[in-house]
Amino acid sequence: MSRVEVYGSVHRCSPAKRLPPTCAMPHKSILIVDDEELVRRTARSVLCDFVDVCHEAENGQQALEKVKKLSSRMSPLLPKVARKQKGVISFDPQVFLTTVGAAKTITQCPKDYKIFSQGDPAEAVFYIQEGRVKLKVQSKQKKEAVIAILGAGDFLGEACLMGQTVQVATATAMAPSFILRIEKKEMLRVLHEERKFSDFFVPYVLSRNMRIQEDLVDQLFNSSEQRLARTLLLLANYGKEGKPETVVPEINQETLAGMVGTTRSRVSFFMTKFKKLGFIDYKDGLRVHRSLLNIALRD
Repeated sequence: MSRVEVYGSVHRCSPAKRLPPTCAMPHKSILIVDDEELVRRTARSVLCDFVDVCHEAENGQQALEKVKKLSSRMSPLLPKVARKQKGVISFDPQVFLTTVGAAKTITQCPKDYKIFSQGDPAEAVFYIQEGRVKLKVQSKQKKEAVIAILGAGDFLGEACLMGQTVQVATATAMAPSFILRIEKKEMLRVLHEERKFSDFFVPYVLSRNMRIQEDLVDQLFNSSEQRLARTLLLLANYGKEGKPETVVPEINQETLAGMVGTTRSRVSFFMTKFKKLGFIDYKDGLRVHRSLLNIALRD
């Protein structure tokens, strides 16, 4: 069944010429929208006695263009989805991720603060506004391994959005950090209702998935020396947008060994080798030079 959409300013009809309440009568001009010309003509013939000018449009896009041209003479009663209310601010993902609100809290975390522990209920997504966070897993035999070190702009606990009910790792602040906690329901609501946020979040998740695949390939096929070189480059943000930080955040060799999948003694040996070759230095902290790529990319 065709539907005629009529836009115009309201006009009070005389009792003899009153139309049904569902029709909004215009004072001077009216816009009829329908994709069928016969329907538009019929509506025009019925309404022409009550208006000065009848305008037509085949679809919503044409209707909006006509409304813009005639805005000085019409007051369109647009549907809610098409109406832009004066003073309404468009959604900004960065503002959403830097402010508190309904179902959102910000925690100032000191160094070594546990954001969540392995086995805790997975009920929220966390966003690192500032600082560094270490993700660590522990086996039933109490063996531990660091699986990731994340920084500002990274998310934690996003697996809860896909049905994960418990945290599979422990998240600990490696430096003073500001962490935004977003309740699962609120995160899902924003993802469904705000396309700008979806466009921001989905590429991030995909890039994380690619990183996990690269880590697996690195672990399976590269030597411990190459894995260490790659880990140091990633910690210095090589390969990410923007300028690399060069200085790696404070991290001990035991943690590096856990990330690389080797012993602390091997890490110590390779770190000494990298220093002698000029790939790293310890001036103002651990500094990583681009030349270390020669080790990471070596066949």
